[in-house]
Amino acid sequence: MAAPDSQDPMPLNMLLDRFRFTAGVSDVYLLNRDGDTIAASNWHRPNTFIGQNYAFRSYYTDAIAGGQGRFFGLGIKSLERGYYFSSPVWLDDTSPDAQPDGVLVVKVLLDDVEESWAEQDAELFVTDSDDIIFMASHPELRMNALYPLTDEQRQSLRATRRYAMEPLTPSGIEVNAPYRQGSQLVSFSQGPLSGGDYLSLTRHIPEFGWQMHILKPLTPVISAQWIAALMAGGLYGVVTLGAGIGWQRLRLRREREAFAQRERNTLARVRDELEVSVERRTRDLVASNQRLSDEIEERRRAEASLRQTQDELIQAAKLAVLGQLAAGINHELNQPLAAIRAYAENARRFMELARHDKADANLEQIVELTERMADISAQLRQFSRKSSERQETISVQACIDYALRLFQSRLREGNITIVQDWPAETLWVKGDLVRLEQVLVNLIGNALQAMKGVASPQLTLGAHTHQQQVIISVSDNGPGIPEEHLGHIFEPFLPPKHREVV
Repeated sequence: MAAPDSQDPMPLNMLLDRFRFTAGVSDVYLLNRDGDTIAASNWHRPNTFIGQNYAFRSYYTDAIAGGQGRFFGLGIKSLERGYYFSSPVWLDDTSPDAQPDGVLVVKVLLDDVEESWAEQDAELFVTDSDDIIFMASHPELRMNALYPLTDEQRQSLRATRRYAMEPLTPSGIEVNAPYRQGSQLVSFSQGPLSGGDYLSLTRHIPEFGWQMHILKPLTPVISAQWIAALMAGGLYGVVTLGAGIGWQRLRLRREREAFAQRERNTLARVRDELEVSVERRTRDLVASNQRLSDEIEERRRAEASLRQTQDELIQAAKLAVLGQLAAGINHELNQPLAAIRAYAENARRFMELARHDKADANLEQIVELTERMADISAQLRQFSRKSSERQETISVQACIDYALRLFQSRLREGNITIVQDWPAETLWVKGDLVRLEQVLVNLIGNALQAMKGVASPQLTLGAHTHQQQVIISVSDNGPGIPEEHLGHIFEPFLPPKHREVV
């Protein structure tokens, strides 16, 4: 980036391609200060990004301003739906007025998320803040507008080139009746879902500004109602026929016995009418119980589907945190890499001079540095893994130390004082290691964000026992949570500015 015309970009292209394969992402590419792509992992493909200018993308403008960028949309060259993470690249980050000299971008395709939706017995799709369907279990719904767009909305979307030149045809959804908060009965006048009625459940995803829509078809419920009605009608006919036969027999007996059997016939008629009434009541109760059981089963399946979707989105959010930590991890790796190179060059020189003891000392330093790099990458892999839901014995102090290691770069850059308040002996708890680590990483990350701009930032980590419990605390000397947000801090996907640690 300092002198691109005098260097061969091919080694960097191949390095980015190895990064792409290791991380399992779609593409990794580097932009210069003007937004031109100077290196990319897809350098060998016909639709390579090299030479393309992406200054109009928001992920470039956010990163070149010194922040972390996020963006989703269609690729200009590949026309593939992707989610983009960007971070500034500095040639000199020591000067107070230093500006980024480039932007590094990672692109992740959305197809892997949609593959798990094919196993659901419902239609799922996600819309953005402009009500554009960009993820859907049914392929024909993708790149459609949930509702018809105005000319101003189309011009605004074309200006950002988020969805390239897609026509963004209306989906044809029609709201038939509201049901409950976040749900309604809908149908489609056109498209792949036309001709059926659906129960639509909508859930907001505030962190991304998206909405998840789940459509459950009503056809199985209607069919079950018709079957129940036919069975009830047949049963009623049998009961009526039996009552008629009994009535005829009673009438003949009344004629044979004349007036002497009048009281007996009256009692029999009352008894028969009571039996018919009891049978009718029983039938109504059975039908009501069946409808209630169907509704309970339907709600259980919907809740299970929502829980699975929420777990997948939480994992995606955790991977987004990895993107934010990437800059710090990159800084941690660059130092040992530079030292390894220097030690290796010195070792070669000492071997030429037959000073094998000096060469061996340099090689020993290289081994130690590679172990340090392996520890750093192991931390990143451990944080990105999914929870096993397995209960195990966990060291509280070791878990807190692990969480702090992920923020070493940010702690040093921010001159943040760490205060550790716990006893000398190891505190042990029973639980899920991955979930506890994720909670601590989130709390520490929120605390660092809350202390931006504080003159003397101080992060206090505490742990102590109380009866049969271990109480863990994370506090900072930031401005705290506004009082109007205190009642919402435990809501899922609450924006970070509302759940800063106090």
